[in-house]
Amino acid sequence: MAKGFRGMPGGMGGMGNMGNLMAQAQKMQKELENVQIEIKQLRIAGSAGGDKVKLVLGGDHKIYNLEIAPEVIDPDDAEMLADLITAAYNQANDELEAKSTEMMNKVTGGVKMPF
Repeated sequence: MAKGFRGMPGGMGGMGNMGNLMAQAQKMQKELENVQIEIKQLRIAGSAGGDKVKLVLGGDHKIYNLEIAPEVIDPDDAEMLADLITAAYNQANDELEAKSTEMMNKVTGGVKMPF
């Protein structure tokens, strides 16, 4: 049997596997970049107060639309309106996080990535 790299049979001694691993890592990196772009383009609706406050949250965590029913605009109770906006945002954000995680897990197989 011919001796290969560092005395291992097969010539490259596993270096071919390293090339495969690098190619797979590069493919996964490209897929992750594509998913991150898709996530930024997501638009998730959130609402509160029986749909009296509705908003659209982007995958970049920016609010792209906000609708407030006139009946919840009470100058003497600004705190209630703030609570409704916060609740609508949090609802949309929770859904966005779940969707983002689902999309990333399709690429990573559930392995946590360092970002």
